[in-house]
Amino acid sequence: MSRPRSPAGVLGETPLRRRVLVRGVVQGVGFRPYVYTLATGLGLRGHVTNTPEGVVAEVEGAPEAVARFCDGIAVQAPPLARVESVDHQEVPATGDTAFSILASRTAGPARTLIPPDTATCAACLRELADPADRRHRHPFVNCTHCGPRFTIVTGLPYDRAHTTMAGFPMCPDCAREYADPADRRFHAQPVACPACGPRLRLLVPRPADSGEPRPVTPDDPVAEARRLLADGAVLAVKGLGGYHLACDATNPDAVALLRRRKARGDKPFAVMARSLDDIGHLVRLGAEERGLLTGAARPIVLLRRETGGPRAPHAPWPAESVAPGSPDLGVMLPYTPLHHLLFGLPGDADGPRLLVMTSGNVSGEPIVTDDGEALRRLAHLADAWLTHDRPIHVPCDDSVLRVCDGEPLMVRRARGYAPLPLNLPVPVRPALAVGGDLKNVLCLGEDRRAWLSAHIGDMDDLATQRAFERAVAQLESITPVRPELLAADRHPGYRSARWAGRNAAGRPVVRVQHHHAHVAAAMAEAGLDGSRPVLGVAFDGTGYGDDGAVWGGEFLLADYDGFVRFGHLAYVPLPGGDAAVHRPYRMALAHLRAAGIDWSDDLACTSACPADERLVLARQLERDLNCVPTSSMGRLFDAVSSLAGVCHRSGYEAQAAVELEAAALTAPAGDTGAYGFAVRCADPDRPVVPGTGGPRTATASVPAGPAPVLADPAPMFAAIVGDLRAGVAPGVVAARFHRAVAALVHRLCSLARERHGVDTVALTGGVFANSLLSSACAAALRADGFTVLRHHLVPPGDGGLALGQLVVAARTEERTRATD
Repeated sequence: MSRPRSPAGVLGETPLRRRVLVRGVVQGVGFRPYVYTLATGLGLRGHVTNTPEGVVAEVEGAPEAVARFCDGIAVQAPPLARVESVDHQEVPATGDTAFSILASRTAGPARTLIPPDTATCAACLRELADPADRRHRHPFVNCTHCGPRFTIVTGLPYDRAHTTMAGFPMCPDCAREYADPADRRFHAQPVACPACGPRLRLLVPRPADSGEPRPVTPDDPVAEARRLLADGAVLAVKGLGGYHLACDATNPDAVALLRRRKARGDKPFAVMARSLDDIGHLVRLGAEERGLLTGAARPIVLLRRETGGPRAPHAPWPAESVAPGSPDLGVMLPYTPLHHLLFGLPGDADGPRLLVMTSGNVSGEPIVTDDGEALRRLAHLADAWLTHDRPIHVPCDDSVLRVCDGEPLMVRRARGYAPLPLNLPVPVRPALAVGGDLKNVLCLGEDRRAWLSAHIGDMDDLATQRAFERAVAQLESITPVRPELLAADRHPGYRSARWAGRNAAGRPVVRVQHHHAHVAAAMAEAGLDGSRPVLGVAFDGTGYGDDGAVWGGEFLLADYDGFVRFGHLAYVPLPGGDAAVHRPYRMALAHLRAAGIDWSDDLACTSACPADERLVLARQLERDLNCVPTSSMGRLFDAVSSLAGVCHRSGYEAQAAVELEAAALTAPAGDTGAYGFAVRCADPDRPVVPGTGGPRTATASVPAGPAPVLADPAPMFAAIVGDLRAGVAPGVVAARFHRAVAALVHRLCSLARERHGVDTVALTGGVFANSLLSSACAAALRADGFTVLRHHLVPPGDGGLALGQLVVAARTEERTRATD
């Protein structure tokens, strides 16, 4: 006979108590209030608390209710939570009479995950715009579902005392919301309001030589800032992860002023649009792009520009100088309350609807986060500062993505994504990988997790090197990893690698070949365990090769243990090193000479090279002076760009390639021609260069083979010269070149499959940020039955290098220890 049930369970039934540990992104996302609501709804007693390991709950009550709690805790988790594991065990009942939220426990290793910063949610935006709400026009409105997280965290567990909000005591109203389990701000650590929260200020320069900028006190600093932007000023705006420099994107004079002050050359600016309605006429917007633009991360999304369409009479159009020569426009939507206020709420005076939003820094330096530094370092760049007194603890640039074949392709991983870890397909020893010297990102890993830092920058600047050191310390402070091993690039001059050597403190430092790391990163991201080799197509501008040459057009048979160089672009001289990188016409002339083609004056690259420089360059090539051999695909793009008359001088990284891709998009759809490479075997007497040093040339899964296959572009250059002399348009030349590279990739992958049975191809390296090339290569390979790996979670360029270094170094050290 069944007995009547009470709210707590079956009458007379012995209570059960279980301790539940939830790991993942479960702090700073409203998880404890969620647990409180779940437990009380089931009539359970006990408590919940934050710990360095995660969220710990103890629930006591009827066994059926306890079981439902344990089974359901991950199912209806808050929107920003990411539950990775739920472990529970029975513990003795204590007779609790209620359920409560306890103060956080601080003892123990940090194993919980810090959430990334998140765009303002719809509920907070409604409050921002509601004149009847006490947070009307509050620039720092947030709740458990949105707002700053990673950039304000100073320690674990994630509590207000361990954030930069510690200096802002809550007013009685905010404290009441914080303590109310039914409120959206229950235990929301950044909670604030106009009475107790951070304060906004507008600063303008004093007259010359009279000291630091002075505050101005308009009734509404944001309205005054909007007026300044409308008048053509450049404004430094303090965001979540640092300062932006902003100006009216539709004002050519303002854009030119910012570009000149920042010495940015022709590098494209990103724009922030008030809404999707303000960009629909400018770019192609598919469902995937809309999802990225409006999602919680709110990255910059590279969107293909519309060309030739009619201009809507009242639609905003950015100045041509916003992104000159680029096929894409980088767009993001507002992600903080301050951004929304800058664009204006209903009834506000009109202001710009498109704003240039570029990192607040001197070109080449890390983004500015400190208020005092912003006044000093941005003084020659900004006309005014819209700032506030909530400190930024962790610098974090905007993330950049694009959509390629309906899938996201990460270009820069930072705000909205860092510091979420990636799951690894193989366990790794606790290690720190320091990445490369360009687009530096570091990586901490242990067991099957890898934490990547936000984008740091190029390591040739002292300020960036200091930012790197701070990023190492900060990432170690919020993860359980205590590195026993360091991994670095093999380049002898890399500052990142030298840092690893100086800071090894007796720990082993494993040097990983640059392109092997790129391939390993693609494998790890795809979840491959390394038991079977892949063919890594690693195309970039520069990477130190094992033979001392500059590699970058590589076909590597690889696993995590090592690689064999199956093929590569034929070497040509890199005349003058960096001089050739910045002046693509030098690479064009080097390739023409290698192909036996005269430097005639009718060729654009020849006329672009000054006569006296041409004489010096000729002697340099004849005598092989300062001419390191290179197999770089990035430099091949430079050469073709200059030969076709598209770009002769590169003011930012990959400018010549970006503009060549833009030119290719102008080719008529009916043209399907392609140039060809000569493919041949290298000297059979030349030894195969091993991938990991020592006498070994193969691994258990990567077979040794003959000398590498060479792809010689000489026939292609002869064909391009013929086309140009016949009057073929540069856009057609560019499109035929892209098809030639895609055909080469397919041809060499087919040859590798024929010889070694490899049917998985990883497309990696910075060149594959080119969506036209990536799409063409993937389509041809998939049509022929290959499995194609492309990057989605980490960049294909050097921003993903540390992930590959981590996995390769861990396997290398494991193998070394096993043989000792």
